[in-house]
Amino acid sequence: MEKYEFKAESKRLLDLMINSIYTNKEIFLRELISNASDAIDKMYYRALTDKDIVFNKDDYYIKVLLDKENRTLTVKDTGIGMTKEELEANLGTIANSDSYAFKQEHELEDGYDIIGQFGVGFYSAFMVADTVTVISKAYNSDQAYKWESSGADGFTITPAEREETGTSVILKLKEASEDENYDEFLDQYRIRSLIKKYSDFIRYPIKMDITSRQLKEGSKDEYEDITKEEVINSMVPIWRKNKNELTEKDYHNFYSEKHFGFDRPLKYSHISVDGAIRFNAILYIPREAPFDFYTKDYEKGLELYSSGVLIMNKCGDLLPDYFSFVKGVVDSEDLSLNISREILQHDRQLKIIAKRIESKIKDELTSLLENERDKYEDFFKAFGQQLKYGIYDNFGMNKDTLKDLIIFYSSKEKKMITLKEYVENMAEDQEYIYYASGESIERIDKLPQVSFVKDKGYDVLYFTDYIDEFAIKMLHSYDDKEFQSVSSSDLDLGEDDKAKDEDSLELFKVMKDYLKDKVKDVRGTSKLKEHAVYLASEGELSIEMEKVLNQMPEGGDIKADKILEININHKVFENLKNAYKDDKDKLKLFTNLLYNQALLIEGLPLEDPVEFTNNIWKLL
Repeated sequence: MEKYEFKAESKRLLDLMINSIYTNKEIFLRELISNASDAIDKMYYRALTDKDIVFNKDDYYIKVLLDKENRTLTVKDTGIGMTKEELEANLGTIANSDSYAFKQEHELEDGYDIIGQFGVGFYSAFMVADTVTVISKAYNSDQAYKWESSGADGFTITPAEREETGTSVILKLKEASEDENYDEFLDQYRIRSLIKKYSDFIRYPIKMDITSRQLKEGSKDEYEDITKEEVINSMVPIWRKNKNELTEKDYHNFYSEKHFGFDRPLKYSHISVDGAIRFNAILYIPREAPFDFYTKDYEKGLELYSSGVLIMNKCGDLLPDYFSFVKGVVDSEDLSLNISREILQHDRQLKIIAKRIESKIKDELTSLLENERDKYEDFFKAFGQQLKYGIYDNFGMNKDTLKDLIIFYSSKEKKMITLKEYVENMAEDQEYIYYASGESIERIDKLPQVSFVKDKGYDVLYFTDYIDEFAIKMLHSYDDKEFQSVSSSDLDLGEDDKAKDEDSLELFKVMKDYLKDKVKDVRGTSKLKEHAVYLASEGELSIEMEKVLNQMPEGGDIKADKILEININHKVFENLKNAYKDDKDKLKLFTNLLYNQALLIEGLPLEDPVEFTNNIWKLL
């Protein structure tokens, strides 16, 4: 037996490996299986130049064995194996990657790639094991060797027995404690689920002996435990298959298998890019929003794989927030990963992939909008708020990307339309894109100011989401046409509709004094047809925005500048003028009643419902 010390500041570095680099102990299995896959890949590349090697893929596999009695977990492969010198060099120097060196020396082809880059994955085994034993027999060697270590004190190498070429990594698992349950790594169902989670798309079979309880042959009520060797992993991921081989059912089944949602996706896209950076992806646009989608608990992201090995369950950097509803997977061999492969380095490759994915999502949504309008409207009901928030967010930086994807209800068309469709159908003399805000289409349709604009022959867009006006304020205009609220005090449709005689102006001044700071001004208008009164707003903050902001926890007491507009063609106006001349108390009563009626029309709360009711009784 030969005793060796670890190189490269072993005690400090190994302690770092075990306690700091990896955040999740279950990662060790992914790392050991990836190393085993690399060992078989090396045999494949050796076969390309060595005519004596016949590489039959069926002869190469990885097997995971569990021994509860002896508390061991073994990962065995039929790969290229290691000599004594290679065991000392590869496992004796932490962060010395034999796989990386091999990768540099060989020109990789036929879609194969070596997974290992950093030479640290093997040592993740010490997170769960007291002792790690490696028995390996190199190709074309008559002697096998055993490497063994219990941690930073060093390792031993001794001759060993092994018939076939390859390597077995045997972990003597730590005893369970109050803080850690190492027994879970001896449970076949737990290990099976970890293989499916992290290594399902390793290109070689990963085998396990699976024990299940079955009815005895010829018996109706007697059961026995049957152990069979099973292949656990799928091996070939759907995204690496030729699109022509796949059906819609295949994509929908994959959506269900990955638990992307309980619904049936509205649309899917299969991307294969082979250029400055190589990646494959399958993206899904869901039909329904997850229950927590519009909460702070929702976590966006795509599943990220590197050469078929799961790196992250949800890589948020691959999706902009406004497309956070998209589900799917991305697999790339070209990404720069950090030492533990658990965190991406923010580099050019990642940004290129994210940009291509963003562009593809927009193309798919545009196609849905243009060719399958009913489906797009279903999508927009579920996720439209997210697109509109994307316009508002980041000071409108993304408005050019999203402005053609948003749709609103049209008063003229009686259906949802795009901004482009609105502008294309504008009247020749129309200067603005008109909109009205409210809780529902039905309530907006009854607003006095909406009727006036509709009577002029102009279309009105109905905003029913809290985010709508905020997004439009950020958008400001579309195709050089500015937006204007029908509730704006400066709404000008080319008519002189204000009462300007001295008596009326004095009347409005008195009414304003009665209301004090509840309104900024009281004015006359002829826009209202059969309605007597309504509240307009002045400035950037509308009444609807006031409602939204005050509903927020940090909203406080935010007030829009309100203008009480009185219909100068309504009989009520005559009564106001008479009261102004003959009975100031009645004028004050009328003023308060009209103000509260205007609040009700706008869906604002009455400041004093009891006083309002008493005033009605007085009037009766």
